[in-house]
Amino acid sequence: MSDALTTAFDVRPLTSALGAEIRGVRLEEITDAEFAELHRLLLKYLVIFIPGQENWSAESRIAFGRRFGALEEHAYLPHLDGHPQIQVIDSEQNGKIPIWHTDMTYTSNPPIGSILQIVDGPPQGGDTMWSNQYLAYEGLSAPLRDLLDGLTAIHAIHIPGLDSRAEHPVVRVHPETGRRALFVNRAHTSHIAQLSRNESDSLLQYLHGFATSPEFTCRHHWKPGDVAIWDNRVTQHYAVDDYAERRWGLRVVVLGDTPAGSEPRWDHYRPVPDQRYAPDWVNAKEAY
Repeated sequence: MSDALTTAFDVRPLTSALGAEIRGVRLEEITDAEFAELHRLLLKYLVIFIPGQENWSAESRIAFGRRFGALEEHAYLPHLDGHPQIQVIDSEQNGKIPIWHTDMTYTSNPPIGSILQIVDGPPQGGDTMWSNQYLAYEGLSAPLRDLLDGLTAIHAIHIPGLDSRAEHPVVRVHPETGRRALFVNRAHTSHIAQLSRNESDSLLQYLHGFATSPEFTCRHHWKPGDVAIWDNRVTQHYAVDDYAERRWGLRVVVLGDTPAGSEPRWDHYRPVPDQRYAPDWVNAKEAY
C-alpha cells in the first residue's frame, strides 16, 4: 500500500534506496498523531526532508527532539546561546566533515538520530548525502555476511578535548525494525577486533567503499527552511565540501541505545610473540 493512501502528508520518495520529502506538516505545532506518522515514515525511508520550517523556535526544536528521546549536549561543538541541546554546525567553526560517517560511533551508545536545519549556505554546493546500511549489508554475499555477523569493531576518536573508544558489532540489529545493517564507517572505525591489522584494514577498505555505493545513496540540496531527520543507526552521511561560502545550521541529536547484534564467534586477535625480536617490539604488537 502506498503512503499516499495511508497518510495525510504529501510523501515524495527521492530514490529507491532511501530518502523522502514530506510536505504538509509544521514541526512547530506537530500533533501526537502526526508525530507517530512521521516516525513511521522515518523508519521506512531512513532520512526524511521537511521543507518550509522557517522561523522554527529553539524551544520547539528541543520539544520536538525530545519526542524521540533524551537529547545530547555535544562535548566540543558550539551550541546556541542558552540552549546547550542545540548544536551549531558551522563551516567556519570545524563544521565541515567531508567523509562518510555515522555520528559518534566512538561512544558506547551512539545517537539514534539527528535533526538538522541548514540556516544559511551557498547557492550552489553544500549538499549532504546519505547511504542505506540495510542495503549495504543485504548486498553482500551470504558467506561474507556470515563472517561479519560474528565480528566486532573498535570505534575511536582522539582529538583535543575528546578521547573515546567503544566496541560494537560489525552488523547491528535495528531495535525497532529487526533488520540487520552494516555498522562500520570510515571516520570512526579503527579496526575489527578479531582480525589482524592487515586483515582488518583490507576488509574495512572494501566495506567502506561498498557501503557507500551510489545505488545505496540519496543526495539533498538544502533550501531555506529545510529540515532533515535521519536514523543514525542504519545510515551514513557525507557533507559535500564543494563550496567557499559560509554554511551553518542548527542540529539536535537524540541520545542513543546500545548497538546489538550477534555474539562474537572469536576472541580478540592477539599476535603470537616472535622471540627473535626485542620484548619492546612484542609489547608494541600486543598493544594492537
